[in-house]
Amino acid sequence: MARRFVLPKLVVATHNRGKAGEIATMLSPFGVEIVSAGDLGLPAPDETGTTFEENATIKALAATQASGLPALADDSGLSVHALDGQPGLYTADWEGPTRDAMVGMRRIQDELAARNTAHTEAARAATFHCVLALAWPDEHLELFHGTLDGSIVWPPRGSGGHGYDPCFRPTGDTRTTAEMSDAEKNAISHRGRAFRMMVEACFG
Repeated sequence: MARRFVLPKLVVATHNRGKAGEIATMLSPFGVEIVSAGDLGLPAPDETGTTFEENATIKALAATQASGLPALADDSGLSVHALDGQPGLYTADWEGPTRDAMVGMRRIQDELAARNTAHTEAARAATFHCVLALAWPDEHLELFHGTLDGSIVWPPRGSGGHGYDPCFRPTGDTRTTAEMSDAEKNAISHRGRAFRMMVEACFG
């Protein structure tokens, strides 16, 4: 049985302001004070795992050990089926040293074109993954995995969301996730699904 979260404060183990804000919004109904690892000046640990679960665990445990507070880490990525699951764990790295999502989106398009598959619907199939790791200072850990299937679109569309949202169209919708409101996106997103699992298990 999952451990219940009953403490007043939680560290979100990220230096990404967009991600921290999204997580804070999702947890706002529970009256938990949210502070990010970036706000606390915590160093980002080396993500040496080979799965989303391993990297989320590394980040959550590092943040809880450094802060003495429970910590929530998110490891997420975009897997394009025709690119053998890339960029996957290296989704942020594909954005280059300046972490510019447009660089990553352009690279996906260029990689698909190089394989002569950029214009086929099947080749553009993709899945967003999100693993949430909730860790306590005693190293107790809870993991939750959410996914969202869809396809890559080009050129990117929309100004909402963050990261690769402008080039991702969820299955069954005509819009990219960047063209949706925050509420619409959170209702279907990989992160939203993982959050609902976590909330039901630990916060509900």
